[in-house]
Amino acid sequence: MDLADYVDRIWDGRLSVEEYHTGSPREEENAARLHADGLSTVAEGVAFWPARSNVVVFETGEGLVLIDSGEKRTWPLFWEHLRRWSDLPVETVVLTHGHPDHTGGLWGLDEEAERAGRPKPHVIAHEAVPWRFQKYERSFEYNAIVNRRQFQDPTITWPAQYRYPDETYCSHFELRRAETVFELRHGRGETDDATWVFLPGQKILCCGDFFMWVAPNAGNPQKSQRYVGGWATALRQMMALRPEMLLPGHGFPIFGSDRVQTALGDTASYLESLERQTLKLMNEGASLDEVLAVVRAPEDLLTRPYLRPVFDDSEFLVRNVWRFYGGWYDGNPARLKPARDRAVAAELCALAGGARAVVGRALELEQSGDLKLATHLGYLAALASPDDEFAIESCSRILAKRAEEERSSMARAIFAEAAVRVRNQPAG
Repeated sequence: MDLADYVDRIWDGRLSVEEYHTGSPREEENAARLHADGLSTVAEGVAFWPARSNVVVFETGEGLVLIDSGEKRTWPLFWEHLRRWSDLPVETVVLTHGHPDHTGGLWGLDEEAERAGRPKPHVIAHEAVPWRFQKYERSFEYNAIVNRRQFQDPTITWPAQYRYPDETYCSHFELRRAETVFELRHGRGETDDATWVFLPGQKILCCGDFFMWVAPNAGNPQKSQRYVGGWATALRQMMALRPEMLLPGHGFPIFGSDRVQTALGDTASYLESLERQTLKLMNEGASLDEVLAVVRAPEDLLTRPYLRPVFDDSEFLVRNVWRFYGGWYDGNPARLKPARDRAVAAELCALAGGARAVVGRALELEQSGDLKLATHLGYLAALASPDDEFAIESCSRILAKRAEEERSSMARAIFAEAAVRVRNQPAG
């Protein structure tokens, strides 16, 4: 595949980002095609492995330097293509953050070095990466559950052990390998342990997950705190260096200073707008409910091919801004120390004349197109009457319809999983 041509077609709208991104119906087909093409040389001595989680490879006079190691499941194929591109040893790996899809290949790299009788690669990461690994080791079962739901894949597992970095840094780190200089800088965005890498000599930016060709994954409702404002700050710092090539952790390269500036700037503006609007209302004393009713992402930015809500949802980002500045209390005292959901559902349904009456109204709302309110009432009925097949099936159908109409794969997956769960087990 000609990467530059492919990016041109996505940039000007001839191809849709939804075609290749995680969760798309054609994801497997596109991933297989990308892997078959192997590494693409994007500059002298620089290769790009376009996969679900990308790897960037630099040839230096002291061996290969990798930015991330890719997924564990795709690592053998990556290694095969890497050996076709270069026979130099992998000397250093820089991790952009501690997510397993970026760190999973480290085990394979260590094993290859052992087989060849060479030292294992020297792994460098931000100082918070070891803490992330420790957290994952304590919660790997939970993370498996969450990711099976998020990606609608019951086979997903979550690693219980990690290959820790050999060297960590705090805010800035300069790595020199022969004549090549890598500037590592810390930022907070999708994670608090993120590193972005700039090569001043070549004007190449390896930004990890700070840019991924979709609206930023800064809201994920099932994961730990994400950093909307910190993400924007990091993007502005990248822009100040005027990179001429952007090599992201997901998606495809962007070539040319003007395009890179536009992509980074638009993404920063999107994040800044959501945080600014949310903070203004918080400072005025608004509740989270009031904030969610008002805050909207700028419509002009949502038309950009790299800011579509394919994966995350701007409403989820607003919730993360609230959580970062204001904690989890949303302003509704009934939810501070609430009664059990099932008790509330039973009481409300009793007041309404029974679960069937509530279901009937939910179905009316569904027919009128108000799926949000229909979801509330349908789920209330299912909670109150878990043995009522009509209530259960009605709730499940409303949830499934909700999933069909969501744009972000994250919301779509949660609603779809809930539709199945309500039907297969007692609600609540």
